[in-house]
Amino acid sequence: MVGGGDDSALAPHPLRATILGEVHARPFCAVPAPARILHFAFDTQGDRSAADREQLIAFCQTRGLVPPLPQDRHFRVTLGGTQLRWEQHSEFTTYTWEVPVEDKASAFHPSASSLAIPMRLVRQPGPVLVAVDLHVVQQSQNESGFVNLFDQTSLAVAESGDGAALYATDFKVTPEGFIRILLIDRGMSPNRTGSMVQHLLDIETYRTLALLGLPEAHRLAPSISLAEKRLGEVTQRMRRSDDLDDNNQMLNELTALAADVEAGAAASLFRFGASRAYEQIVTQHLQTIGERKIPGFPTWTSFLARRMAPALRTCVATQARQENLSLRLTRADNLLRTRVDVELEKQNQKLLKSMNERTRLQLRLQTTVEGLSVAAITYYMTGLFSYFAKAAHESGMLKFDPGYITAAFIPLAALAIWLTVRRIRRRHVLERASTD
Repeated sequence: MVGGGDDSALAPHPLRATILGEVHARPFCAVPAPARILHFAFDTQGDRSAADREQLIAFCQTRGLVPPLPQDRHFRVTLGGTQLRWEQHSEFTTYTWEVPVEDKASAFHPSASSLAIPMRLVRQPGPVLVAVDLHVVQQSQNESGFVNLFDQTSLAVAESGDGAALYATDFKVTPEGFIRILLIDRGMSPNRTGSMVQHLLDIETYRTLALLGLPEAHRLAPSISLAEKRLGEVTQRMRRSDDLDDNNQMLNELTALAADVEAGAAASLFRFGASRAYEQIVTQHLQTIGERKIPGFPTWTSFLARRMAPALRTCVATQARQENLSLRLTRADNLLRTRVDVELEKQNQKLLKSMNERTRLQLRLQTTVEGLSVAAITYYMTGLFSYFAKAAHESGMLKFDPGYITAAFIPLAALAIWLTVRRIRRRHVLERASTD
């Protein structure tokens, strides 16, 4: 009916299989007690992720095992009596080894380092973030004896909501480099035990990943403080400065400061967002377990709330400082740009006024020159006309005195020349207006 290549079947969305498969992407595996689980999480950001997948495929092929498919993000394989579960996430990859327990009476020996030999067969995909040594033991009469296995100052103990499991850890790294977790089975089925194991491993993994934002916050804190100090200094200078060059210099400083702040915010955006997401995952797993308090010990929820909450609040506060600083820089930049624009407008007004004054002077000079030109041309025209009048009088063509005729010619010549100059100037004005 849906898919299958039949012409009568309904065509599925290309992402339908991926979406539906995501619900079943991380099935927990049955874990019978007693058991020993070694869990590692590696930083595989960037190209390390693809390299890790390729080397895992090669690892399986050289041993005649079925390798993971290119699109697989979760893979499980059996190596003799050891089970390997491989999971690839957005920025880390986990290798979980379920090691068989030879001595059923004690799941605490041998050491985790000696049991981690299979991990050395696989090339390390990236820096280690998480290393967990999880012990699954069956309930005994001396159940309280586990207290001696951990540091009492940071021991967190709780039991599941139905009391079928008790789990404990001190969240401290052992000399071998592992975080030790103890899970006591009080009658759980292997499937339920596998579910509890998955929850506990995820809590420790995502707890560690959530705290990756704290070093980033510590790294950014000095630069944010310096930027806040510089912003305060620039705003104080803005109150006292009216010089355009000084304002332009402050504007350049604010622009460079804003670029530095935005670069830091962009670099830390993913890290702080991931820390919040990982914290929510930890909280969700703790709620799913449904912790019940053991008298005399803090639960995992209360312990992590005391130890993780301050670090995560530091991340949130640092991000808030970045956003607030960016907003303040934007306001200061806009204010300074407005001041610079006003100063430029004032200078432009003075420049236009000066240009108008020069234009007015040029117009007056041009009018003066035109008047002098009319007078000069009239003088030359009158001189030429006087020669003509004298010649005509001596030849008998004119009976009047040439002086009177020349005098009468002067106003006519001046008027004609003035009209001609005016017509030429008007034509030039019209041509300039048409070109503009």
